Amino acid sequence: MSDRPLPEDPWSIGLFTGADPLHLAPVRAAPVMTRAMVTDVPAAFVADPFLLPHGGQWHLFFEVMNHDCGRGEIGWASSPDAIAWSYRGIVLREPFHLSYPCVFADEGALYMIPETLDAGAVRLYRADPFPTHWRPIADLLPARLADPTPFRHAGRWWLFACPSPATHDSLSLFHAEALAGPWREHPASPLLMGDKARARPAGRVVAWNGHLHRFAQDCGPRYGSAVRAFRITALSAQVYGESECAESPILRPAGSGWNGKGMHHVDAWKIAHGKWIAAVDGIRSASETDEFL
Repeated sequence: MSDRPLPEDPWSIGLFTGADPLHLAPVRAAPVMTRAMVTDVPAAFVADPFLLPHGGQWHLFFEVMNHDCGRGEIGWASSPDAIAWSYRGIVLREPFHLSYPCVFADEGALYMIPETLDAGAVRLYRADPFPTHWRPIADLLPARLADPTPFRHAGRWWLFACPSPATHDSLSLFHAEALAGPWREHPASPLLMGDKARARPAGRVVAWNGHLHRFAQDCGPRYGSAVRAFRITALSAQVYGESECAESPILRPAGSGWNGKGMHHVDAWKIAHGKWIAAVDGIRSASETDEFL
């Protein structure tokens, strides 16, 4: 058991909803997942939530910071309606830090690409079986890349990642014809350098209103202060273009409560015409009480 005190300003996970992925508001005032809900390890915080509908249920995968070992592990919760969540346990741990568990389906299989900085590679895992066991099947890129964010578009795989995890100020883009690779860096990459306000990925790329949209952590004022949104205007093996959305930033500090100090992640899913849900995270101010924790 660690003798270090728990952080006074932990991250927690909330659920937002809205008419589209750029206009989101809380479903309820309290978070849906906190460190106090983690029952199998001493959690310092929970963050980086990714949703996945499968088998008639919603699944939530997220970073659990294990306070004893000081490393992130991947936790899992489930819900019949994406509103009420039950924590189920840690489903992936390694001898290095894990976070940002981007889960997705492809050709009947379920995969996860978490952040695996200290493995020295972007690592692909496959559920075997889903959702409690994840097997590493390939190292996609031999590099220390933060928050790797894969998506499929126009018959090709793409991946955003931050190659400067200490300063959060650069953004790289890679592409491949097959998920397992080989992966190549885009000729326009790095797309951003020296820009803390819009470089580091902040969640899954989503398609809406005829365009792909990427989300970025605004780390200008401080790490994880807000989430900004960008419309991808050009994407091919030779060209990349984007513009910031007028609604950006789409997530901001609430000023008080569980997300009073900052927000830095969104995973948005369309569930019906004109209705989206999103798993988000937020950090409270150290001056706030543990009302929700």
